[in-house]
Amino acid sequence: MNYKEQRYRQRVMAGKTSNDLMLLMAICLLVFVGLAFMKAVWFFNYADDKDLARALFAKNVLGLFTMPADLSQLGGKPWAPITSMFVVENNDVWKVFSNMFWLWSFGFILQDLTGGKKIIPVFLYGAFGGIIAFVLAYLLVPSLRDYQPIATLGAVPCGVMAVAVVTTLTSPGYRLFPMIAGGIPLWVLTVLYLISSFATVSISDSGMLITLAAAALTGLLFVFSLRRGYDWSEWMNRFFYWFNNLFNPDKPARGKQTKDELFYNATTIPFNKTAKLTQERVDLLLDKINQQGYGSLTEEEKELLKRASEEEL
Repeated sequence: MNYKEQRYRQRVMAGKTSNDLMLLMAICLLVFVGLAFMKAVWFFNYADDKDLARALFAKNVLGLFTMPADLSQLGGKPWAPITSMFVVENNDVWKVFSNMFWLWSFGFILQDLTGGKKIIPVFLYGAFGGIIAFVLAYLLVPSLRDYQPIATLGAVPCGVMAVAVVTTLTSPGYRLFPMIAGGIPLWVLTVLYLISSFATVSISDSGMLITLAAAALTGLLFVFSLRRGYDWSEWMNRFFYWFNNLFNPDKPARGKQTKDELFYNATTIPFNKTAKLTQERVDLLLDKINQQGYGSLTEEEKELLKRASEEEL
């Protein structure tokens, strides 16, 4: 895309060349739709036994994309830590809907507060923090150790939890619908989200409770670090920029900045510098010639005298 096309796209999209929130939601929904289609295939093949179809789908399909608690299983699916970040437990439609609703609610506010370059890193950090806590919980907690071979994690709720925490801590005084009685404080939305998130997790499912708490702690650490001048999202955004421009034919040549490509690639100078010609300046030049001779004049001064003779000053 050339420079003019980029400027046109920015005008059409009100100054934004991308929307990271919509991109993130699109990835999660595409993963859900793909898994839902494969689930439908299994149910079609085993229409007489839905329990068997559900079990086979969970083992042979969904299990390929979720994070196992037993790290020894990663040998057969080394991509699982990445793909699990975009998967919801059991690929349940209502869980997907609720997570996307909360992601949109908090993500929209976060983009409004900080721009569009932090939501994806925050989401990924939260999901990664949840995955680490999930593995450690099933490794160290005695009551969970027996379930380690069969336990798996879809880490979308962890990413949403981190986004919610970062959004709330970034601007606790943010108000929703400010035209209605002064607005609703953001913390009210956060409390509703926390209640709905933890209420849907069984108290006996300590592994998931630990995982969500770790994701919230990851969001807290992100804000803590940001306030001290360390932005965890910078390296990730630089990587995304490099990757997006890897095969871009219009990117600036190596070692050159965009401004050099756009504004300094001309064969002629953009303007000519012309000294102002006044009678006082001509008199000073004539005095200089009387005192030091014509050879003492610079090229610019000689040009001024030439112009003065032509204009009869």
